[in-house]
Amino acid sequence: HVQLVESGGGSVQAGGSLRLSCAFSGYTYSAHCMGWFRQAPGKGREGVAGLYRVTNSSHYADSVEGRFTIALDNAKSTLYLQMTSLKPEDTAIYYCAADPKFGSNWYDVSYNYWGQGTQVTVS
Repeated sequence: HVQLVESGGGSVQAGGSLRLSCAFSGYTYSAHCMGWFRQAPGKGREGVAGLYRVTNSSHYADSVEGRFTIALDNAKSTLYLQMTSLKPEDTAIYYCAADPKFGSNWYDVSYNYWGQGTQVTVS
């Protein structure tokens, strides 16, 4: 049984920081790639950051490059997204995801497993 459970969302003022966590279990242990996505009101879901586990290489959307950091703690089975210098346009529901479908890149909204999401509001 695969589970991804996000936490750490909340409300913060512009310029502030938040750290999102995604506790995972089940098949996700062997997923070669994990990512963070977000969906703002009235917009589609977009890739924010992705991490390929074999190479430990991380990738970011241009809009968050230099402000967000994705990290994986295998011992704790937890994926993190450290967000700094937050802007109002970062307001969205944030989702973690694991195991992109065959042929997909980290930023494609095409993963086999998704969390339920956590709200981030920046004012």
